[in-house]
Amino acid sequence: SGSCTHRTCWRRIPTFRSVGRHLKERFNAAIKVIPSNDGETVIPEADSVRSPRKQDLVYLEDSPSFCSPNKRTGSLGTRGRICNATSYDLAGCDVMCCGRGYTQEEHFVEENCRCRFTYCCEVKCQRCHRKRLTSRCR
Repeated sequence: SGSCTHRTCWRRIPTFRSVGRHLKERFNAAIKVIPSNDGETVIPEADSVRSPRKQDLVYLEDSPSFCSPNKRTGSLGTRGRICNATSYDLAGCDVMCCGRGYTQEEHFVEENCRCRFTYCCEVKCQRCHRKRLTSRCR
């Protein structure tokens, strides 16, 4: 019938997490470069770094620090920002507060709790007072 004479190959795109992991690896290995005099090539800024290949990420300037206020970049800094004391990612106090530390404030909030749906279209809740702990960068 000829149906066995054609071979079909399916390509599948990688998962979003896989793409993100790959980009993060490239970002972490990015090479700081300076333009060469010929106007076409770049040279690594540090002598101990190899020349970049086509697939490498390169950059010309360091990123500005967002820890302190900077009018030129529009950064307000991180002083006074709310952070997550239990997290180790970018929202975590250790990273966001740039090593300055953080304070924790305890306060009480009133919110809906023990909500129940009653027959046809009504939700009845009680009001509860809960203790919240808020962390802010110094």
